[in-house]
Amino acid sequence: MTVYDLNARLPGPADTSVSLLAVVDERLKTTSICLALAHGSRDDPEGRGGVAHLLEHLVMSCPLKGDGPEPSFSEYVERRGGQANAQTGLEVMLYYAQVHADDAEDVAAALLRAVSEPVLGDDTLDGERSVVLQELTTAAADPSDVVQDTVLARLFPGHPLGRPVGGEPGQLNAVTLEELTAVHRDRFVRAPGALVVVGPRIPEVLAGAAVAGDGQPPVRAPHVPLDATAPDDPLPDPADADFTWLCFGARSPRADAPGRAAYGVLAHLLGSSPSSLLYRTLRTEHALSYSFHAWDRGYRESGAWRLLIGTEASAAGRVRDLVDGLLAAVAEQGPDRDDFDAAVRQAEMSLVLESETPLEYAKLIAERTCATDRVWSLDDDIAELRRVSADDVRRAAAHVRRELLLTARSVAS
Repeated sequence: MTVYDLNARLPGPADTSVSLLAVVDERLKTTSICLALAHGSRDDPEGRGGVAHLLEHLVMSCPLKGDGPEPSFSEYVERRGGQANAQTGLEVMLYYAQVHADDAEDVAAALLRAVSEPVLGDDTLDGERSVVLQELTTAAADPSDVVQDTVLARLFPGHPLGRPVGGEPGQLNAVTLEELTAVHRDRFVRAPGALVVVGPRIPEVLAGAAVAGDGQPPVRAPHVPLDATAPDDPLPDPADADFTWLCFGARSPRADAPGRAAYGVLAHLLGSSPSSLLYRTLRTEHALSYSFHAWDRGYRESGAWRLLIGTEASAAGRVRDLVDGLLAAVAEQGPDRDDFDAAVRQAEMSLVLESETPLEYAKLIAERTCATDRVWSLDDDIAELRRVSADDVRRAAAHVRRELLLTARSVAS
């Protein structure tokens, strides 16, 4: 990977620090571009949950700034046969597109315009707010979505990391154009970021983007102390529900802490692969679930290790006990050598597979560089995984079991 550290500013009225990172592969016929900004739901103003998510929608759907009528960035890309999308996380936002390499210059310039100078107005705000509210209504009807928001709220009660990424309808309805414009001007475009290109060449509009800024530091949300976690949810009454989603969660090390990789290996050890301990126990041996997934993410103050399982409400207690038993076994004895090797290999291969899909690779580099404040490298991540020992995973399992809490949301009978 060729790294161009521009410390540049995006075109527009505000300065920000953005590093340009490029993976040049002349065999490619497409160019993938991803801009990550260190701004997410944790940055939402008090009482205005969902502003970051709303900004994400507006950046993609507002008309591009120009001399005459312009389409939105999404339409601009799609009319060229490409694809474009965006996503908001707790601490990082991604804006990305994949297009024919011949269109990369125009699309890269359009992305910078869309992010730095969206054409915000009351009509576009009201229209996109309605779309976001519909999205929230859909998510609220899905217990597997609700339970994941709930576990973060219980892991980080009263903390910005515990806010629902999508926002809250009542607070979103209260957002004014002036408030949204202020967040964009004072925080959004001043957040540090990473702009990643994967393609046969670097668009000149990006390679020449360095502009002298005003010398002010980038804006990043301050650290917020963590309070104690909330208690478990009660298990559902089988008389009131047919099916339930269980989400187990525990705090893990923060994003920049050494030893984080062991928690990722533990997630693969209890993941959805047929080779995992959880699959063999929960599905093959006891036939209690066919839908489950484990993952770990690191944030500024803490990480969050999670395990999501869908099961019949009558089996929820058995599932809880089996998860506890597996964690106890790993915490006390360590993982079996074959299981450990398989989990490490799966963790490594998940990175390799993403790196061989240009758009996913661009997103991976951008997000992880933005989240950790250092240039992310596939080779470095793989080397870190290979340094994880079975004893590291044993300690991670002991920590997760000690800190584990359970949330549940059911589908009524």
